Amino acid sequence: MRDIKIPGQRHPEKAHRKDNPQPKKPDWIRVKAPTGKGYQETHRIMREHKLVTVCEEAGCPNAGECWNQGHATMMIMGDICTRGCSFCNIATGRPDALDVFEPGRVADAVQKLGLNHVVITSVDRDDLDDGGAEHFAQTIRAVRHRSPDTTIEILTPDFLKCGPEALDIIVAAKPDVFNHNLETVPGLYPEVRPGARYFHSLRLLQRVKEKDPSIFTKSGIMVGLGEDRQAVIQVMDDMRAADVDFLTIGQYLQPTSKHHAVDRFVTPDEFKNYEKSAYGKGFLMVSATPLTRSSYHAGDDFARLRDAREKKLAEA
Repeated sequence: MRDIKIPGQRHPEKAHRKDNPQPKKPDWIRVKAPTGKGYQETHRIMREHKLVTVCEEAGCPNAGECWNQGHATMMIMGDICTRGCSFCNIATGRPDALDVFEPGRVADAVQKLGLNHVVITSVDRDDLDDGGAEHFAQTIRAVRHRSPDTTIEILTPDFLKCGPEALDIIVAAKPDVFNHNLETVPGLYPEVRPGARYFHSLRLLQRVKEKDPSIFTKSGIMVGLGEDRQAVIQVMDDMRAADVDFLTIGQYLQPTSKHHAVDRFVTPDEFKNYEKSAYGKGFLMVSATPLTRSSYHAGDDFARLRDAREKKLAEA
């Protein structure tokens, strides 16, 4: 029987073979080990406030650079996820009960770090009726109360198993940026993101804009998982149809040998071509580099994003 090719995959059988070793990282993907006085101070504040960071849990290659500037992405609702995505290094299992004091600790840490812009994310909490939406809202309100001038970006789960009221709770708290990553092209969802649904995630982003057009929307994907360029371009079109403002594209890095294998390392020139295509499709802001991650340079990018919107409105 002839194999059926799933749209968006170049050669899926290669990406999941146990005998397919991870290729050696090219020079453009290598980073220095975390160090420096700023890094140590950020680490101290995170431990002092008993906060989890996605930087550590996901093994982000940019942690050293970001933490030296005090830019840690705080991960609320614990460090155990109810999903088991093949690209992700966060533990899967049954999470602990929510910590009602966590929003206040996040707010304290933001104030001590003196952040102008903070990114707050979470694990998936399918065990909660609202997916953790109210906990997100409480954290947003706590940060606003303690640091009213800090802009807030949230990177949320998909709230797939919740009712529409979960998103209502989030939107009512008015984050400055609502980010939800599509992660990959739809043809790779069964292997890479099996607990999620591509069009549900896309619709989630669209609904935020419908409910409050003033909130910036943001989404990102990884490349090097086995996708092809045509599929990436289609994802861009889908995002623009959902009125997404900001697109991030970064290189997928395999956390361990048990995770989805790296299909290939996408070259810097290819990332530049993706960036050019994305701007041509109307995104207000695009970050497409091998080391791009959702929260990498998020504060600087937010300032440019806001300027781009003001320029567009002035031209209109």
